[in-house]
Amino acid sequence: MSVISIGGKNLSTIDKDTVHQLAASLSVEITNADDADDYLVLLRSLESVLQYVEDAPDYIHPELRPQAVVGSREYWKPRDEDNPMNAWNFRCNFVSSNPTSALLRDRTVAIKDNISIGGIPTTLGTFAEALSRDGSPPISPIDSSVVSRILSAGGVVRGSSTCENHCASPLSFTSASGPVHHPLLHGYTAGGSSSGSCAMVAAYALKQQGLSRHWGDIVELGIGSDQAGSVRIPASFTGIYGLKPTFGLVPYTGAASMAPMIDHLGPIASSLEDIATLLKVIAGFDGLDPRMTPESPLLDQVKDYPQILTDFRTKIRSSSTQPRAPLRVGFLTESFAVAGLAPVVRDTVRLAAKAFQAAGAEVIDVSIPLHSDGPIIWTASTRPSMSESLCQGKTGGHLSYLPPHLQPHWPPSQRVFDLQSTSNPALVNIMLSGQFAHRHFGPSIEAKAHRKVLELRSAYDKALREVDVLITPCAPTLAMPHPDPQSRILDRLASSIGVTSNTCPFNVTGHPALSVPCGSAATPEHPDVRLPIGMQIIGRRWEDETVLMAAALFEEGRIAAPM
Repeated sequence: MSVISIGGKNLSTIDKDTVHQLAASLSVEITNADDADDYLVLLRSLESVLQYVEDAPDYIHPELRPQAVVGSREYWKPRDEDNPMNAWNFRCNFVSSNPTSALLRDRTVAIKDNISIGGIPTTLGTFAEALSRDGSPPISPIDSSVVSRILSAGGVVRGSSTCENHCASPLSFTSASGPVHHPLLHGYTAGGSSSGSCAMVAAYALKQQGLSRHWGDIVELGIGSDQAGSVRIPASFTGIYGLKPTFGLVPYTGAASMAPMIDHLGPIASSLEDIATLLKVIAGFDGLDPRMTPESPLLDQVKDYPQILTDFRTKIRSSSTQPRAPLRVGFLTESFAVAGLAPVVRDTVRLAAKAFQAAGAEVIDVSIPLHSDGPIIWTASTRPSMSESLCQGKTGGHLSYLPPHLQPHWPPSQRVFDLQSTSNPALVNIMLSGQFAHRHFGPSIEAKAHRKVLELRSAYDKALREVDVLITPCAPTLAMPHPDPQSRILDRLASSIGVTSNTCPFNVTGHPALSVPCGSAATPEHPDVRLPIGMQIIGRRWEDETVLMAAALFEEGRIAAPM
């Protein structure tokens, strides 16, 4: 430790009582009066340093400055009649004045509301007073790295999509602005926490298929964040594709963190080609995100995912006299035994084996016993400190650039606490869990859980040396009705329990995972409506293209052997 100077006491707001109070918070006493005086001097030095930084102007990194757009960065709150699914948070129509490529020319994109868009409020699906000191919606002074790249590729950013309160729900009933509705059944979950992005992309796909509903303004493509399944789960519920890329492939800079170890941003689309194109646009080192590693590709070294996918499709569609491009596909045994897995989901995903085989893949069962402990390891390795990033805005200890406009209040006021408990009790559980873990277990338990993450990663890596991809169910059930907002906390959370059992393990291990629509089924309440079912394809780290190829193989097999 170094002390840069010994400050004076003239402007100090602390005294010797402060020193004793701080010691008491550590459950110790400073009994020597001279020691207390000296510690007071040292603390006043820190006080002056911190006050200096507090008063200094903030720094907007040049790479994050909002790029010029055609017209102005005007935004607006959509009317209810234009937003029947409640999938939009704020609307805009941003097009770069000087795009550098045409990969996304004129393609419309929705950005999840925890990802910064310059000139638009970022609300994290929560209440403004929880995020800003004056209670007004915090307007972003930056474009996140992914938003900047989408604009540079010619994409049209249409606005911020509704997300769950602090992204802390796999279902879509917790946003401060109200629930997000399934595009096929109003009053049913669209999944979370990237609920708005998935609902709108799914609605766009349904419209292209000829279904006529009033969905309001919708988009072709979406970006979501995924910490436990928040891209894949809503994609599964709504019948589209959602990719959680390899950890560190896509920069998280400019998005609000839940916990740095599990933060991912990923593409949402109704076709594999669009997933591949979006991934090519947003992937690559940005020089700012500490989640990126020496394995993260530089921008000019990002793989050409669309071309790889095109080439693979050409190979598997070639005549039988040409060499095929088969993959070895492993169905993860333990994933079909998770609690709460609906039989119709289990059986539908199991049937996918026939499609893979019809396309020339070798299909085997793979057992990874530690997968059953995956949700436990995810929870123990993240929950003890999750509120520090999610609710308090702390850095993860490495040099990072957090969104400067998000300044959460901590501890929460009684009013904010009550609002959050009513809106999303899972968020309050995260707050209480951090306090409990700190008081009753200490920091060593989270450190041990991190070591268990490495054990879990090793188990998946070992299995993926024997097969090219693993297959699991994604969301364990069909979409269900929103819970009664007046019911008790456990009743409201009951339908969320176990939803991420097959998705969250791959957030801590960092493996790429894609939700793939694989079937549908009717619900007893609505026998005339078939709701989507999704399976999950998991690949080796840094081999996201293999996941896309496996999904393409499945698509081809479904044509040859309809399920």
